[in-house]
Amino acid sequence: MPQSEILLAICEAAARAGAEQLMKWRGRFSTREKSARDLVTDADLASQEAIRDIILGQFPDHGFLGEEDPNPEQLNHPYCWIVDPLDGTTNYVHDFPCFCVSVAVAHEGQLLAATVFDPLREECFVAGKGLGSQLNGQSIAASSTTKVEQALVAVSFPPSPDQDSPDVRAFMQVAPQCQAVRRTGSAALNLAYVACGRLDAHWAHYIHPWDSAAGVLLVREAGGTLTASRGGEFKIAEANYFAASTPELHQSLLPLIAE
Repeated sequence: MPQSEILLAICEAAARAGAEQLMKWRGRFSTREKSARDLVTDADLASQEAIRDIILGQFPDHGFLGEEDPNPEQLNHPYCWIVDPLDGTTNYVHDFPCFCVSVAVAHEGQLLAATVFDPLREECFVAGKGLGSQLNGQSIAASSTTKVEQALVAVSFPPSPDQDSPDVRAFMQVAPQCQAVRRTGSAALNLAYVACGRLDAHWAHYIHPWDSAAGVLLVREAGGTLTASRGGEFKIAEANYFAASTPELHQSLLPLIAE
């Protein structure tokens, strides 16, 4: 089996194993605060351990950067897996049905394979570098939307946003001009939805590598346009991004988002 197919298979297997833990723990976990409004549950920890066991069992010399073990030096490994065992923790805690597992792997800073798995909808988004993006085995593509007034966009806010937050300022700039704005509470699902055409654009100025890595590859391989949140090259370690369905929409929205 080619290396790319092996990496994709491990991505999906790990994401599904993590999601299995989330479903087992649903409704019977304890919660603590990492910081104000930033929660972690027993389910996050159990999911990450299940994911780690699969990945490092197959590739023991690879780096592993997970939300519940956030050591950025792991990105210095030639290969590094970038994992969010529960994206949308606050949704999960409140039983709001919008959360997922996000798993990606990079080599020398280049994303190679990714999975975003939503266990409630049983939707598995996968992408491989140069191989396109799929949802449950079917090819997906970003929308053809080019006009801001026709765009459905999503924003991510930091855990404790204030009026000076760049994401809040961008929201205030974009909301009056686009068709509508959504905040789902899951950056990984937002990016997956741009990849399959449900959303036309999504940005996040304040974000972590585990939130964005898998979704970034999904958007790229689905034909979307993606840069850093203020333009320029997306970098895994910095993590901020702006994804749009088409170059025209990206060009129109970027000045509003980058201010």
